[in-house]
Amino acid sequence: MEKSIVSTGKTIDLAIEAALAQLGMDRDSVSVQVLAQAKAGFLGFGASPAKVQVTYEAPDPVPEAPKSALGAASRSSKPKAPKKPEAPKAEPPKPEPKKEAPKAEPKKEAPKAEPKKEAPKAPKEPKVYAPAQPGSVEEKIEVFLKGLLEHMGSQAVPHACKVGDDTYLAELVGDDLGYLIGRRGDTLDAIQHLCNYSIGRTVEEHIRINVDAEEYRQKREESLRRYANKKAQQVLKARRRTTLEPMNAYERHVIHATLQDTDRITTYSVGTEPNRRVVIEYVR
Repeated sequence: MEKSIVSTGKTIDLAIEAALAQLGMDRDSVSVQVLAQAKAGFLGFGASPAKVQVTYEAPDPVPEAPKSALGAASRSSKPKAPKKPEAPKAEPPKPEPKKEAPKAEPKKEAPKAEPKKEAPKAPKEPKVYAPAQPGSVEEKIEVFLKGLLEHMGSQAVPHACKVGDDTYLAELVGDDLGYLIGRRGDTLDAIQHLCNYSIGRTVEEHIRINVDAEEYRQKREESLRRYANKKAQQVLKARRRTTLEPMNAYERHVIHATLQDTDRITTYSVGTEPNRRVVIEYVR
């Protein structure tokens, strides 16, 4: 049985010697076929070794010895004992099928109570204003404000009433009052300042006139009180002062009044109008 191997070397002779060393044979016991000549290449590039195929005669494999037929026959010649007939197995009695208990009927869910519908809020009834008496301070306030609003292109109607010994309230009633209020009430404050200046010159006693629209003064006062308490808590926590944004005299008064009874807090104003501010300071 012929077998062959492929071997390489720098030369054909070295390739053959490598194959013989691998096989452990001499040169006369093999045949050689040259597959490729060695190439030197240029400056080491492109070089390739010689390659040869060495064929040799390998001994045929020895077949395995067959198993002893006699032993097999002697083992198979022993008579087998007849099998005893098996007694029929008694089948266990089949259990009677269990009677299923009647399934309980699913509980009927109680009908969900419908969410209560909130009663629609009754529309706010319009406020009724008493007419101003001829020649009264209320009439003077209404006449001045009506002329001022007409110059501003507003159809709002002023209604004045006395709310204290020397204090009057003038409410502006109408649609689209936002631009009469202005940013943070700036326009409303300007209207109030002009009204106090003009009417104050026509009466002998000292009076104060508060001009309001859509209850802005009340809403602003509530907002300022919440703002003051929030800032005071921050000052108490940090134990240092804070300076609020610029406010007019009325708004500063609201801040001072709100915090006047707060423990370890004092307030005072700094700066000049219109940039006068309230300072909330921690008292050690």
